[in-house]
Amino acid sequence: QVQLVESGGGFVQPGGSLRLRCAASGFIFTDYAMSWYRQPPGKEREQVAAISVSGTNINYLDSVKGRFTISRDNSERTVWLQMSSLKPEDTAMYYCNAATWENDQTYQYWGQGTQVTVGS
Repeated sequence: QVQLVESGGGFVQPGGSLRLRCAASGFIFTDYAMSWYRQPPGKEREQVAAISVSGTNINYLDSVKGRFTISRDNSERTVWLQMSSLKPEDTAMYYCNAATWENDQTYQYWGQGTQVTVGS
């Protein structure tokens, strides 16, 4: 059974930090690129950060560059998102995503999400 279990969300004041964790099971972790997405209230889901299988290719949403860091540990089947200097506009449900591509088909899994709220 495939599972992506996110944790680490919560309430934080502006300028604060949170570290999200995604624990994966039930699939070959090293076949999948991993990403964090977020969906603010009333808005569409957007990709925040992505990391390749080896960890050598990393991309960030422009608005989080310099504040967020994605990392992965293939031996632990875990992905993290370190978030610093948080802003109210970072408030969203954050989702872990695993994706792979084969014969022009995309195969992906989603977690249930963890809520991040930035406020005073």
